Amino acid sequence: MPKKENPLRQLPVSSDGYGDIKIHLAEILEVRTEMQRTQLRNYRDNKIQRLDIDILKRLCYVLECNLTDLIEYVPPEETQNLH
Repeated sequence: MPKKENPLRQLPVSSDGYGDIKIHLAEILEVRTEMQRTQLRNYRDNKIQRLDIDILKRLCYVLECNLTDLIEYVPPEETQNLH
């Protein structure tokens, strides 16, 4: 009975030879919330000036979460400690 070849010996030497993994979360959210990628990025990076209630409702619906999971009020005294 011939010995089976070890499949691990066939793996590439470096991880570059394995291929790549791409995470499409931004695209999925973009399609499901009907929001532009820039808009999603601004919400993600906390770079928005005015909250849009419709966008917040869409995000809560798609992510199946509560508004308090997305936003939080930080009092001034705590904000000063962050800087």
